[in-house]
Amino acid sequence: MSELFPEAAPDFDDPLGLLRACHQRMLGHCEILEKLARHMELSGVDKDALAAARKVHTYFSTAAVFHHQDEEQDLFPLLVRSTLKMAELIHGLKQDHERLDQAWRDIAPMLAQPSHIGDPQQFTVLANNFAELYRDHIAKENEELLDRAQHMLSSEQLKKIGKAMKERRQRPAEEDW
Repeated sequence: MSELFPEAAPDFDDPLGLLRACHQRMLGHCEILEKLARHMELSGVDKDALAAARKVHTYFSTAAVFHHQDEEQDLFPLLVRSTLKMAELIHGLKQDHERLDQAWRDIAPMLAQPSHIGDPQQFTVLANNFAELYRDHIAKENEELLDRAQHMLSSEQLKKIGKAMKERRQRPAEEDW
């Protein structure tokens, strides 16, 4: 579609489309993270760096967490027993999630307090590793999982996934209880 008439973003009625759209946003935030790392090596921590760090930290601390929950709690269980190949794929994707979670634990404290980053080159290594892990993982999900899921899941199952995704995002944060 043209820029004058942008394509409407998927909503919870299209949960697989929403997961794909989330992948695009993740890739965009990975690009911001990599640009941030380069910027900090050249210019240090300035106003732009603080804003970018906050944006990336907020996104991967909230939306990306929901995204992994959507997959692990709602999508994967419906597909894992369908074929041995799908079970192997899902097992690998869950392992990817564990690696991504560890990479996030390594970099999140730095993004939370960028002015405390002592070694910008080490931050760049961690940022590039995190972004590369996400790019590889998203490619697998987009190319090997989501297209198959579209053909394997019934409209009722897709509706259930969408409903669970919506409810997950409407729950109050635990600290608000």
